[in-house]
Amino acid sequence: MRILIQRVTRAKVSKVTVSEIKNDNHEETQYIIGKGLLLFVGFGKGDKEEVADYFAKKIHLLRIFENKGKFDLSLADIKGEVLVIPQFTLYGNADKGRRPEFIAAESHERSKELFDYFYDCLNKLIPCKKGFFGEKMKVELVNDGPVTLLLER
Repeated sequence: MRILIQRVTRAKVSKVTVSEIKNDNHEETQYIIGKGLLLFVGFGKGDKEEVADYFAKKIHLLRIFENKGKFDLSLADIKGEVLVIPQFTLYGNADKGRRPEFIAAESHERSKELFDYFYDCLNKLIPCKKGFFGEKMKVELVNDGPVTLLLER
């Protein structure tokens, strides 16, 4: 499981639909958060629920918000918000050729199960919003710091 964490002042995800008739894109549903964390979450082959549970607990209490110049506050401390985005391309490998391969990524069905499980675990600890699994999305963010971390297990 890989999670790219971005500390943000605000973030938004929109579901993008493509009109077959007009051949254009438009945004439908959207979710917006204020100060908090934007999480891009991907799953590798063999990932288990235990890892998702571990990361949910870790992220909830991860001290990456500043207090007197030090990373000393967690999401819980600042009453921050969370936006969770499914991102299978975190398992892309571009070592060979010019096109990434995704053979290390978990299957679509299993990734959806794990994503929903992770989201539910995290949402029990702190209110969250989530992106659209398996859909085309547009994600906007204002990175705070910038602070970006990669968690992997």
